[in-house]
Amino acid sequence: MKKILFLAVLFSLMMSSCSSSKTVVKTKKKPISKVDKIVANALEYKGVRYRFGGTTKSGMDCSGIVFVAFGNENIHLPRVSRDMAKKGRKISLSKVEKGDLLFFRTSNRRRSINHVGLVVSHKKGQIRFIHATSSRGVIVSSLSEKYWKKAFVKATKIL
Repeated sequence: MKKILFLAVLFSLMMSSCSSSKTVVKTKKKPISKVDKIVANALEYKGVRYRFGGTTKSGMDCSGIVFVAFGNENIHLPRVSRDMAKKGRKISLSKVEKGDLLFFRTSNRRRSINHVGLVVSHKKGQIRFIHATSSRGVIVSSLSEKYWKKAFVKATKIL
């Protein structure tokens, strides 16, 4: 009898300790901004090989990434980086935010802008941008890298 009573008490303790109530906590989801969508569009091409004039996952160039990323959100930009540089509002590097464009002159032979990148983050003074290079394809780089810092021309805000 003691054994049965002991088992009954043990069973009731186990059952009461295992019970749970489901509490649903509703959180307000922050709507995804247009800038977040544009950056996400561009990041889908990370790792894609370089192709001059490319705008697909089979090959992409620097202005192609920006053109497609903005175009997917119905924001139409010129197809070429030097023409893109004429759009938007020029801003200082200290004001750069996610979704802004960075323009570069990477050739000593040319005097015009010939490269563009899309800012994916700006945290603690570190500006990271997605772009396509002929040697490594679509990558994310830091503006603090010596090469990009030297080639930098200007930043613009489109949105």
